[in-house]
Amino acid sequence: MTNPRDVADEPGGAGRGVVTITDVANAAGVSASTVSYVITGKRTISPATRRRVEQTIRALGYRRRTGSPSPSPARAGVLAVAVPPHGDRHVGVEMEFFSAAAGAARGRGFDLLLVTDDEGTAGLHRVTSAALADAVIVLDAGDGDPRVPVLLASGRPAVLVGAPGRHHGLAALTLDFRPAGQAVLDHLADFGHRSIAHLGPSPTLPGHRRRYLEDFTEGLRAAAARRGVEALSQPCEPTASDIARCLGELLTGTGPTALVVHDEAALPLVMATLRTRGLRVPEDVSVAAVCSATVAEHQRIPPTAVVIPARELGALAVDRAVRQLDGTPATEPETVLPQLVVGESTGAAPTGRAGNGRGHGGSGAAAG
Repeated sequence: MTNPRDVADEPGGAGRGVVTITDVANAAGVSASTVSYVITGKRTISPATRRRVEQTIRALGYRRRTGSPSPSPARAGVLAVAVPPHGDRHVGVEMEFFSAAAGAARGRGFDLLLVTDDEGTAGLHRVTSAALADAVIVLDAGDGDPRVPVLLASGRPAVLVGAPGRHHGLAALTLDFRPAGQAVLDHLADFGHRSIAHLGPSPTLPGHRRRYLEDFTEGLRAAAARRGVEALSQPCEPTASDIARCLGELLTGTGPTALVVHDEAALPLVMATLRTRGLRVPEDVSVAAVCSATVAEHQRIPPTAVVIPARELGALAVDRAVRQLDGTPATEPETVLPQLVVGESTGAAPTGRAGNGRGHGGSGAAAG
């Protein structure tokens, strides 16, 4: 039985041009309670059903009733930032994003309201239902994100930040890591490195971060093939023991002469382990990283790094949200490209090691 509270947002007046939850349910071929569960996140709905409901909400233009008769209710002066919980948070990236977003919001007369996803989408549903925020910024948005139906039904301006494969007609900011992967490989190849190990994070990453990793890896491997360089992929957990294991297997007499560390939590451990092994950076081994500016700034040796543009994303997300509040419709998704910043951790390949890299623990396929 459908709980009346679950469909309390359904507007009256069916037959007079107002789309109701029942209309959505009939068009999607599901029950009204299923539509409500998709919107509120109170129960888990299969991805296929959620996508069908989401498409129907968008096609019919369904919006929850806010309770205000005014077509232009007064602003709350608040922008909500919805953040899903992850066990592998990139603390530097998130600190930079929130700091930049808060500064941009203050400059436009808004405060930020942080909405965590510990209860599924319930928190976001409460914020949009009670009009606690004027617009919503969804951080770490991914394909099939369950928060999207909540936003579509709320009718509030929203900005998806992450790697949403489908943009749902909402404003979106996405990162493209392919050019960065190519840039790192070319930079190291120009220094004469012929074998490079890509130390990636766990393959059990959330969907959007897995897509970032795959994009970067594709770019790196494409450049390796073009330059005739071998690129090994080696997943490493950001723990001292696993980093020691990975480097012990890789850095043999004929192992790679350069490392690309694709996990900002692992970067300090890699640098410390290299020092423990008596290896100098960059004289004995070059190290490039993919990390936030904050993490890069705190290393003993300024690293060559693909810097994740978290500050730029924070300011852009606020700008795109406020623009919508001021009447500018959502535009096509905007792509932001992480840039390679050359530091002091990369240099000429050592002449004492051939560095063919084969047969020394690399778990991924070689490119080139």
